[in-house]
Amino acid sequence: IFSRKGASGFSWASTADQVTAGISAAGLTAIVTGASSGIGAETARVLAARGAHVVMAVRNLAAAEAVRQAVLAETPGGSVEVMELDLSSLASVRNFAADFAATGLPLNILV
Repeated sequence: IFSRKGASGFSWASTADQVTAGISAAGLTAIVTGASSGIGAETARVLAARGAHVVMAVRNLAAAEAVRQAVLAETPGGSVEVMELDLSSLASVRNFAADFAATGLPLNILV
């Protein structure tokens, strides 16, 4: 039952690259929380590869910068930036929101 593909043609084993193949995110801005590791880093990588401007919203700026450099090495010309955000702090959330609003970028995708 777990190996069957659903109506979409994808299954639990499908990768983000497979699911987004042929899809362009050019012109879109995506904020990805937790993008300094794990599924957040993978989400940021794939969105950047599909052409989105990615804002990595993270607590650990050093770890995020390492991920950003790896994403840019894999996606030359990609657009990825790092901004500090600690979701456990309302003050941090407010600061992030103000800083993001000040960029004038649209928010098309929030992960």
